[in-house]
Amino acid sequence: MRDQDAWLVFEDESGQSLRPPKARTWSRRGHPPRVEVSGKGSGRISLAALVCARPGRRTRLIHRMLVHHAGRRGEKKGFRERDFAALLDAARQQLGGKIVLVWDNSTQHKDAQMHRLLAQRKKWLTVFRLPAYTPELNPAEGVWANLKNALGNLAACTTDELAALARTRLKKMQYRPDLLDGFIAETGLVLRPP
Repeated sequence: MRDQDAWLVFEDESGQSLRPPKARTWSRRGHPPRVEVSGKGSGRISLAALVCARPGRRTRLIHRMLVHHAGRRGEKKGFRERDFAALLDAARQQLGGKIVLVWDNSTQHKDAQMHRLLAQRKKWLTVFRLPAYTPELNPAEGVWANLKNALGNLAACTTDELAALARTRLKKMQYRPDLLDGFIAETGLVLRPP
């Protein structure tokens, strides 16, 4: 990365349904808190995020979201190869330089179509894969843990409300490079200036 004068970019995907994640909260003794959710519908949001780091520069978070409403045909249920390529193109435009991409071994990351899309970007993109079953090495996992914790005490009634809540929380993370640096530090990675 240092030899290429490039951004080190970690990618990961996650999803969330209308069923809120478990979380801890406070209440008066003897009055356990209850968060009522409708449980109807199977709408969900799919998320993809890039944690972008470069020594001497502010750590960045770039993300995309797909919303899948229950019962609507034709809506994508998850990210496909072209979606990942578009996310990488957007990252290159925002970051303004070469990218060293680190991601997991998801099926969409290693199929033939993805190899073709990555080959078209080889002038500015270098790709490395994380070893299997090593989420602790990916700072983007910290983004999902933080997001799910933030959504824990909120009960969205519709998929669109869930999407709005997730967007707001991700936007707040974008303005906290110290938090993003903490996600990188959790992996044990140390970035040194050139």
